[in-house]
Amino acid sequence: MNIKNLMTGAAIGVLAASGAAHADVTLNALFMAQAAYSEDDIRNMTAEFEAANPGIKVNAELVPYEALHDKIVLSQSANGYDVVLYDVIWPAEFAQYQLLEDVSARIDDKTRAGILDGAWTTVKYDGAFYGMPWIADTKFLFYNKDMLKAAGFDNPPATWEELRAQAAAIKEKGIVEHPLVWSWSQSEAAICDYTTILSGMGGEFLDADGKPAFNTGGGLKALEYMVGTLDDGLTNPNSREYLEEDVRRVFSSGQAAFALNWGYMYNLANDPAESQVAGKVGIAPAPGAEGVSKASAVNGSMGLGIPTKSANKEEAWKYIEFLTSQKVQDKFAKLSLPVWEASYSNPDVIKGQEPFVEAAKTSLAVMAPRPTMASYQEASSVLQEALQNAMLGSVTPADALNNAAEAISDMQ
Repeated sequence: MNIKNLMTGAAIGVLAASGAAHADVTLNALFMAQAAYSEDDIRNMTAEFEAANPGIKVNAELVPYEALHDKIVLSQSANGYDVVLYDVIWPAEFAQYQLLEDVSARIDDKTRAGILDGAWTTVKYDGAFYGMPWIADTKFLFYNKDMLKAAGFDNPPATWEELRAQAAAIKEKGIVEHPLVWSWSQSEAAICDYTTILSGMGGEFLDADGKPAFNTGGGLKALEYMVGTLDDGLTNPNSREYLEEDVRRVFSSGQAAFALNWGYMYNLANDPAESQVAGKVGIAPAPGAEGVSKASAVNGSMGLGIPTKSANKEEAWKYIEFLTSQKVQDKFAKLSLPVWEASYSNPDVIKGQEPFVEAAKTSLAVMAPRPTMASYQEASSVLQEALQNAMLGSVTPADALNNAAEAISDMQ
């Protein structure tokens, strides 16, 4: 659904302020309840902010990623939120409909220089900044060290074809029935996996004229690869219904040798309280393609912004500055790595998660964007359906992508 359609619908009521009576200002903040920072992280960060700012209380609401976009849009009809977490793919749409405050004048030169260049792409559109980067993330390749060793491999795969070959060897030896698990449900999660593979195979979503190009070259090879691993029995067939937490559950229970997922999975999959394979989990950049790339990555970063209808913009900015500060990000760096360049040489950030940080140095530098377009939500829905149809075998990868490209061209 696009913003215009959503905002012509029935407006939702204003969120009730349940803050303490003594609070001068109550901020309503919207976050995501999956991947990256945990709910406990967000609530602990918020408690520290409230302690340092006794005149401000924050009501933090967490929703699944799939509900985040529409929650932001619908709330504009009722002045619902003061701070919102948003995906890198939405600034073009939000800027067109003036949903987020332009905060360019609030960001000083020191801050601009200190944050990773790639992270700024999360909140920037058409020369303006619509918030602060908060989550710098991409998809990594996770692997079970014991399973690789049992199959005779000393190192994780460096290319997508090597991944397929190692998975085939693991399956042939009977180590695990389906060595690969992915988040390929008909959702944005599948687009992120597809983008990762597409980027490594040299594909592009749009050509120089802004027209769909994913149905040729690396884009077509990527979907053929995905379907091929299903046809060969290497990919868990339930991947077509899985989201990221499903992937973590399957991999952490020892039912897969490889998984593509966001960085948050590394420490959770190595936590004995959360995982049956703790201590056996390796992490590496997603593979590249021979003669094309050394690694693959999708820009899955997210930012914090202020809705234009917020009545508490100054307090909202103070909260955003706190959450995105290097001090706070370094303290809570176990599930989501900081957006600050200096953090990657901070021993307190690196300690205990050296492989995660090392993989991130490579992956965060090669993150491929999804298309920057105001109609991204509609285009993504079309492509999600195309991927699903190809993976279900109802249409060939070529036909699925050609049909999607034609439909998306008609939107432009």
